[in-house]
Amino acid sequence: MAVKIDKKIKGYSVLTPEDKAREAAALIPTASVPRETVEKETPQDNIIQMHERIERPEVLIGSTYKIKSPLVEHAMYVTINDIVLNAGTEHELRRPFEIFVNSKSMEHFQWIVALTRIMSAVFRKGGDVTFLVDEMKAVFDPRGGYFKAGGVYMPSLVAELGAIVEEHMKSIGLIHDPEMSAHQRAILAEKRKQYEDRAKKNSDVSVVPSPAPAGEGARRADEGASAVKSPGSSEDIAVTGDGASFPPSATLCHKCNTKALVIMDGCATCLNCGYSKCG
Repeated sequence: MAVKIDKKIKGYSVLTPEDKAREAAALIPTASVPRETVEKETPQDNIIQMHERIERPEVLIGSTYKIKSPLVEHAMYVTINDIVLNAGTEHELRRPFEIFVNSKSMEHFQWIVALTRIMSAVFRKGGDVTFLVDEMKAVFDPRGGYFKAGGVYMPSLVAELGAIVEEHMKSIGLIHDPEMSAHQRAILAEKRKQYEDRAKKNSDVSVVPSPAPAGEGARRADEGASAVKSPGSSEDIAVTGDGASFPPSATLCHKCNTKALVIMDGCATCLNCGYSKCG
């Protein structure tokens, strides 16, 4: 329907169906709701997240880890203190707040103090601080790395500090390590058993005495007994530390950085993480 406008147009607007529905709803009388009821039904967002304005409490929960590296003369003790946010609620969080490294060795004092101060500042800043683990574990020493207890290869002292920070973050739930499934654990246990059985069989074959001429039986018996008692006569499964046992001849696995890679059926297989070069 055409409408003639005789006056001067000063402005205009377009009414959408949503605007018409809103105007119609405003004309319907609504019952008043008490303020207390509204406040109860409104969700309260009082969850405290980590940020730099949080002041340090008087008491913090901490854990201390020991580093015994061949690169330094004395042991190093790493202390990581955590702050508990939203204590006593379902949103309780435990986050790292500061880190200290103590040692009798003063050789690395300068960069250790600088590193711990920067890491503590990153912890207090909040957000995702797990990137520190990857950055520190990627540091390599040009003089070469070393193997720690358990056969795990550490490319540098800074990398072991990163491994400790990772272990601590896993303990407080900040990093979730994907665990192997029951099927993968069963396959890994079967591989370990096969290797142990094969090593035991080879050791039994190596101590079988060969026919000897008359008069040398007693001497050969004594040599056979000493060969059985000697620890180097066969490849046993040696405990390398941290409750992990791997063959002494195992090589380094590039996936888990653990000295647990052995050759089974012509294929390199890791007895720690289950990695296999053949797939």
